[in-house]
Amino acid sequence: MLCADTTVALGRRILGKPADEAEARRFLDLLSGRRHRVYTAVAVKTGDTIRERLVESRVRMKPLFPTERDGYLATGDWQGKAGGYSIQGPAGAFIPWISGSYTAIVGLPMAETAQLLQAAGLRIWGAA
Repeated sequence: MLCADTTVALGRRILGKPADEAEARRFLDLLSGRRHRVYTAVAVKTGDTIRERLVESRVRMKPLFPTERDGYLATGDWQGKAGGYSIQGPAGAFIPWISGSYTAIVGLPMAETAQLLQAAGLRIWGAA
């Protein structure tokens, strides 16, 4: 079994998945022009053994104009996204800088996931 989830942290404040567009707007207003952290946890379970990793990345969002924010919200891309945005979608234009794992920010840290799968004895390359 493979599980992963992502959350956004601005200081001590956790910005999960917004419940509605109004909350997504608040999240984007908080993140606008600021650095924040994105945490993605991934776990692999085989038998009774669970292997897990937590990956932290830092992200800077450019200052958003209300027209940019509202245009993005109108796309609906914010739905189901930690912090109210997805770097792999239209909001990627709002992100001039990251430090860490792009794939972790997207939601599944590929290098760490591959390491966990290999540690669990699962082949990820070549024929079985």
